[in-house]
Amino acid sequence: MNLKYQLSILKKYLKSIFPEFIINYFTQGNERSLKTKKNIAASVIIKGLNIAISLLLVPLTINYINPTKYGVWLTLSSVIGWFGFFDIGFGNGLRNRFAEALAKGKHELARIYVSTTYAILSIIIGVVLVIFIFINPFLNWAIIINTPSTMTTELSLLAMIVFVFFSVQFVLQLITTIITANQQPAKSAFLYLLGNIFSLIVIFILTKSTSGNLLYLGIALSSAPVLVLALSSLWFYGHSYKNYAPSFKYVRFKFARDLMSLGVKFFGLQIAVILLYQTSNIIISQLFGPEQVTPYNIAFKYFSIITMVYSIILTPFWSAFTEAYTKKDLNWIRLSMKKLKSIWLLLIGAIILMILFSNTFYFLWVGNTVHVPMSITIVMALYVMINLWNAIYSTFLNGVGHIKFQLVAGLIGALVNIPLSIYLGKTIGISGVILSTAILGLPGFIFYPMQYHKIIHFKAKGIWS
Repeated sequence: MNLKYQLSILKKYLKSIFPEFIINYFTQGNERSLKTKKNIAASVIIKGLNIAISLLLVPLTINYINPTKYGVWLTLSSVIGWFGFFDIGFGNGLRNRFAEALAKGKHELARIYVSTTYAILSIIIGVVLVIFIFINPFLNWAIIINTPSTMTTELSLLAMIVFVFFSVQFVLQLITTIITANQQPAKSAFLYLLGNIFSLIVIFILTKSTSGNLLYLGIALSSAPVLVLALSSLWFYGHSYKNYAPSFKYVRFKFARDLMSLGVKFFGLQIAVILLYQTSNIIISQLFGPEQVTPYNIAFKYFSIITMVYSIILTPFWSAFTEAYTKKDLNWIRLSMKKLKSIWLLLIGAIILMILFSNTFYFLWVGNTVHVPMSITIVMALYVMINLWNAIYSTFLNGVGHIKFQLVAGLIGALVNIPLSIYLGKTIGISGVILSTAILGLPGFIFYPMQYHKIIHFKAKGIWS
């Protein structure tokens, strides 16, 4: 029985289940568009489960420890996460260079990029880990997170455990970068789902076998993604990605410059993103105490439902834009951007509904354990609206490697964000910290579309290029 006959049988079977227009949507059209559609469809199911598990993890974790310790965990883990910028942009540089190499059929070059990135990041994080081991005993985490001094020893040990797991994950997560660069983000999302499932199971076991222990929680949530990434790396590099498996034989440090020429810009952008979007936990903890990080995070995770939905749609487009721009398929880019903007308008309606039903959702989700003021909900919704619009254009700009303006705007915003967050936080409250980030997203809301039009019409020069 040949492949063509098998496909015809499959198509007839699918037609008996689904309407013909759905079958045609996934089987007819541009090859790049079909690949994107299939990944989006698969990601809807996978990330839908991810959203559900993420929502379940919040009340389970809060009930295992308590809202204050949960805020401590969120703040500590976000601070450790800042060390992710030590990849100096190599991860995103690899994503673009790998996609370009595949588009040009240069498979050996793709493997060189992969092997070289693994080698460089292993060296970088190895050095950082050694430094952290030496300085951690001198860091007063109780002051950093604004907790009682009695937690100093516990937090120091927790920070070390989390950082060790983070360091391993730092290198292993490159497999998700490579899979996504090959326009298969659904597979990458599936790995994240497995990590979440593992975390949910372990924390559920902890709730039945131990009393609230911050160290156990840290080990559970930090080890889950490491285990999943290690096993998946062995699987993918032994099968479908065997031709791109990292090898000492293919390490070429001279190609670091090629990766860095783009990666160093992403590095600057990563620093800006950290200072803009990942400092809120520690600012809130310092201004209002770690217990107030929890209501902030509840609202953040609530609207992350919309963010994750949109990321399902956007993620395949990064590498698709890279391929389309490399092949000068500008018409496909224009049509894709038009569709993405239409989806953004639909999501605005969904966000408004989420505001109206937020209090009901919070109660059903976490009960009376945590109170989330409506002011936090409304400002968080505004932040998400602006961020989603900017994400459309940043996905395109990242894909084509034109990120200089993003870098400059991001770094300026990053420098302003912390003092503005502190000022608005003291003036308005927790919602002021969120409002700062929303305000600093407005320049991108205006100028990113301008840059896109300049690029697509070959008029981008200077900072726009």
